[in-house]
Amino acid sequence: MSTTAAVAQILTGANPPTGVVVGTSIAGVVDVAAGGVDGAGGTVTPLSRFDVASVTKVAATTSALMRLVSQGELDIDVAAGSILPEVRSAADASVRDLLTHRAGLWEWQPLYFTPDPWATVCELALRYEPGSGRHYSDLGFMILGRIVSAVAGAPLEEAVRALVTEPLGLSSTGYGPVEDAVVSGHGDATEQRMVRTGEPYPVLLADPGFTWREADIRGTVNDGNAAHAFGGVSGHAGLFTTVADLLTLGRALLCDDFVAEQVSQEFFAEGPDHGQALGWRTGRVRRDGTVHRIIWHPGFTGCAFGVLPDADTAVAVLSNRLLAAEPRTTDSIWTDALRAVPNLTWESTS
Repeated sequence: MSTTAAVAQILTGANPPTGVVVGTSIAGVVDVAAGGVDGAGGTVTPLSRFDVASVTKVAATTSALMRLVSQGELDIDVAAGSILPEVRSAADASVRDLLTHRAGLWEWQPLYFTPDPWATVCELALRYEPGSGRHYSDLGFMILGRIVSAVAGAPLEEAVRALVTEPLGLSSTGYGPVEDAVVSGHGDATEQRMVRTGEPYPVLLADPGFTWREADIRGTVNDGNAAHAFGGVSGHAGLFTTVADLLTLGRALLCDDFVAEQVSQEFFAEGPDHGQALGWRTGRVRRDGTVHRIIWHPGFTGCAFGVLPDADTAVAVLSNRLLAAEPRTTDSIWTDALRAVPNLTWESTS
């Protein structure tokens, strides 16, 4: 299936996004297709920029950490508290623990309910016994973003630019606000519901009478904590980019001129928990009868990005799934996008 066919399949399936871009890079040959509308009266094109939500965790934060390790600036087995003394919540957790979501932190809290969100991250009591298992945590990547900043000696936005986007010429990638982005969602409806219901996570913080966004969100980050608590720049969310830039990044991560081979091998290796590497998720795909590992990450807004290290292949999909009345899951959009690689099908998490 081509990228054009994958776009058509996503747009005509059940509960489709209004717009989507799918791209592949196979042995250096790039193919990108787009379709649909951007939610603001425009057409989605291959150059459309999307809020990629948690893809930020790998395209910005983890990639920056890989570069710092490659440059000899960071040891991922050091304790977070030795780099950020204020992080009492996870002082003994290593950078590795944070990357594998094994630090015991809460998955999510509406930090914008507090007068000092970063202090809340630093002081919030752990939810789980450290090292007891994988508990996917936005708070952990907020800490990792601060670690990037501290080691690089620059604000996170500048550090990501210096370590990742400028060396690769990713001119369409960066933190918002941006003027030409695709609409990512209808206000703060999702987080309002999370606070109201306590699902999927119990809420510890009292609502002080917070003023929620009601209008469509375009050009500012959809994620509430990134938007309201951290000015649009965080280690867990906030990045805007295009499919072409993600494919360039994917190719670079497979090249030891950008990241040392031993570093990429360590970050891409399966961790102690099923389907989780260092920052990245892992899975299995089948292509021409051969099983390959895929290293990838989804984003809540309907975006995903990954590489097949042993097949010189990168894949990306950007969509605005939250504009659908009953949004599809990002995972299902991702499995459709993977079909753009000839003779490839998703099998399972690793």
